Amino acid sequence: MALLERIIAIILPVFIIVAAGYAYARLRGETARADMGVLNRLSSDLFCPLLVFTALSGRDFSLADNGTLILAGFLISLGSGLLAWPVARMLGYDARSFVPPMMYNNCGNMGLPLALLAFGPTGLPAMIALFMACNLVFFSVGIKILESGRHGGKGSPLSFLASPMMISIIAGIAFSLARLSVAAPLFNAMKMIGDASIPMMLFALGIRMLDVNLASWKIGLTGAAFCPLAGLAVAFLLEFVLPLTERQRGLMYLFAALPPAVFCFMMAEQYRQEPDRVAAIVLLGNLASLLFVPLGLWMGMRVG
Repeated sequence: MALLERIIAIILPVFIIVAAGYAYARLRGETARADMGVLNRLSSDLFCPLLVFTALSGRDFSLADNGTLILAGFLISLGSGLLAWPVARMLGYDARSFVPPMMYNNCGNMGLPLALLAFGPTGLPAMIALFMACNLVFFSVGIKILESGRHGGKGSPLSFLASPMMISIIAGIAFSLARLSVAAPLFNAMKMIGDASIPMMLFALGIRMLDVNLASWKIGLTGAAFCPLAGLAVAFLLEFVLPLTERQRGLMYLFAALPPAVFCFMMAEQYRQEPDRVAAIVLLGNLASLLFVPLGLWMGMRVG
């Protein structure tokens, strides 16, 4: 009962903020989308990159200590994609629509605040390490899958490194490895701005849920269940292979249980890759996280 109460205390604030965003969008309609446009751009170009940089370059983060966790995140993301490929072929889905969302979970909008609530301040940089691994897999392998079978429009395979998020990851790792530090007043200001991204991302997630529909509910239900189940299956195997601490095991299972990221819907729109189907996967996946996130927390927090 104590573990159940702890899990409820962890997930409830997250879903309250998401529900508040959805309620705001329902009340304001199209105005809500316009209001969030600038904030979404600030979040992706400034707030979230600063959150990542300050977490990776801060004194609490050690790349060496989180190396095993980064490897776990990389293997879970890649393994989920590998498992999703034959499922897509078997069910007649376009792999470009089904596989990328299985590889890129909601470790930003949902994973970061959940890690903070579940594991305290030290959980945030560790989840960002997992977030980094997930980004590397998606923006390399995932984008290649989206581009497969298309003619023209292919950018440099390293173009993803120029995004604000990847720049912040690279800079944060460089500062961590070189043991460089930012002047305290500047670092604190950057951290305050970065911390604002956590409730903002959850609120934006609620607003974005108004944009999708359930027309493609079959692939939506399949993806909603497959993404966390594949991640948890890979995590369960890794538990017996990787030397993880108790906290790292908990974070690994939380990461594995997260639903597909809203960003997958945005990328599907950009590539014109059945965005309605990807939207259904994202929407139903985030609704299903009410079931799978507690499962992941239980698997990670259970006594071995």
